[in-house]
Amino acid sequence: MTKTLMPAAKRGGSLKRNLGLWAIVGLGLGYMTPTVVFDTFGMVARDTNNVVPLAYLVALIVMVFTAVSYGKMAGAIPSAGSAYTYVKESIHPNVGFMVGWTSLIDYMLLPMVNCLIIRSYLEAVFPGAPGWIWVVLYCVLVTGVIYFTMRGTSNLNMLLLVFSIIVMAVFVVMVWAQLAAGEGSGEIASVQPFIHDGVTMGAVLMGATIVCFSFIGFDAVTMYVEEAKSPKIVPRAILLTVILGGAIFLIAGYFTQQRFPDWNVFAPEGDMQFVEDSTLPLIGQFVGGPVLQAVLTAAGFAATLASGLASHASVSRMLLVMGRNDVLPKKFFGYVNPKTHTPTFNIVLTGVVCLLAIAFTLEMIAAFINFGALIAFTAVNVSVIAWFAIRQGRRRTPKDIFKFIVMPGIGMVLTGILWANLHLDALIGGVAWALLGFIYLIVMTRGFKRKVAGFDESQPVTGYNKVPVDD
Repeated sequence: MTKTLMPAAKRGGSLKRNLGLWAIVGLGLGYMTPTVVFDTFGMVARDTNNVVPLAYLVALIVMVFTAVSYGKMAGAIPSAGSAYTYVKESIHPNVGFMVGWTSLIDYMLLPMVNCLIIRSYLEAVFPGAPGWIWVVLYCVLVTGVIYFTMRGTSNLNMLLLVFSIIVMAVFVVMVWAQLAAGEGSGEIASVQPFIHDGVTMGAVLMGATIVCFSFIGFDAVTMYVEEAKSPKIVPRAILLTVILGGAIFLIAGYFTQQRFPDWNVFAPEGDMQFVEDSTLPLIGQFVGGPVLQAVLTAAGFAATLASGLASHASVSRMLLVMGRNDVLPKKFFGYVNPKTHTPTFNIVLTGVVCLLAIAFTLEMIAAFINFGALIAFTAVNVSVIAWFAIRQGRRRTPKDIFKFIVMPGIGMVLTGILWANLHLDALIGGVAWALLGFIYLIVMTRGFKRKVAGFDESQPVTGYNKVPVDD
């Protein structure tokens, strides 16, 4: 039985190979939302004892190894780009299902993160209004927009990315001048943001698990493998996205740490709310007064809103695919409204989940998301070993051993270390979610006697199908 792509008539259109290397890198960086470094700065500075850049450096090293593994798998299995698919094809469909199920928690909670950040911005601008009002308004707005159309947000990506990077560059220049004038630490070049008395490796690893959240999205680059001018550029695009994103985080984190050498400045009178939620508005206010606060908040707001629309639409679409494939009940999750041509039940469900932002902090939700992300990253490293070293037998030369065993092995160990340093509540909640998925897997397969349903798209959902289907 061979696999062929569905004909264009059945797919409703074909994908054009018109994305170059830098276009794909731009999409990846936009998905990562560079301004998030300011949102999480307060909590990371607190947890690491004021070595935020070191936490980003550790996370970047881990992500580089994982990005290399993603690149290898994207080249080996170019028809789809998810940890689920790589594990399903290289190890076993049941294991792949569990990776996909665990990653589902990321997709479901990502819209809530954007809601929490937007809430923090608006609370800073309107301190007298209760936070729950902004959560409700945000959820109604985003759910309403996606309810009627799931298109149009991606066109703003490059504009928002350029805008946010320009604002961040202006911020760095202003901080440089302030450091030269003796403000903050009073030093432009220093090792203090990386190492000083009282810094422990355990605290740094804890901080690195939080900032891993900043890198989530680099793997989304694999989604564009069929639209790239050449599939060969995708592995480079993945690595460049991680390195450039990491460089942006490191530079911004370094100068912010030098300007604010003590995180307590973000906790007036011991109020920890400003630390556990976004510190971006406070950073802008302290560095440039109301003007920079407004500009930096506007950059973060625009990028976060665009990310919120994209993540909300992505979750709804993923649930639709799972419904179409009988992973979830088809009558509800597989429904498409004949008038709006959108999966309205899924969109509303995602909006309802997003309302939980009323009761959670950014720190806690980020920890839950990192649980699933680190599981997926670890699984992709394992899949490289399984696919190349075991299935293809590429383990006989020193070069192959290094590429397909040592490199992914290091990535697997590093992501595993970060996973083990997650917040205890996130570990408990994540394990409970995984256990629920395992029970669901047993029920679906009738005790592993039937083939597990797939997360992959088996029919066109938004005009085309990116996965080959059986003849």
